[in-house]
Amino acid sequence: MELPGNLKWIYGTDTNWAQTICRILLGAALLFAGISHLTFNRAEFVAQVPIWVPMSTDLVVILSGIMEIMLGLSLIFLYKWKALVGWATALFFVLIFPGNIAQYVNEVDAFGLDTDKARLIRLFFQPVLVVWALWSTGAFKAFINRNK
Repeated sequence: MELPGNLKWIYGTDTNWAQTICRILLGAALLFAGISHLTFNRAEFVAQVPIWVPMSTDLVVILSGIMEIMLGLSLIFLYKWKALVGWATALFFVLIFPGNIAQYVNEVDAFGLDTDKARLIRLFFQPVLVVWALWSTGAFKAFINRNK
């Protein structure tokens, strides 16, 4: 089935072996993180939820854990839709970034990030995750080439 030109970005372009490995590794990392949200690291994640979020901190952790599990499984198994999954994963990383900023600003110790320096360094890794999601799925390239 041929998609209209403006929808081709959903599937993405062919990716090389390095991108495929990185996509699967990112998916496995998200799957692990999501499971840890719901089980053994739950208290650590609850401590990171910003105080301004208008929901139960436990509910936020549960919902974000479920989302990470879904994104992780999608990155691994929905390779035909990899570009769309890449955009969704990148958006997720952008949406949770305020929580990382809040952890830094509010000096919340979690996951061994017990100094301002460690919490600040962590902030610089979030854009890396966004780029990783877009590159490993071919999402950005597919979007650029959508009308070709």
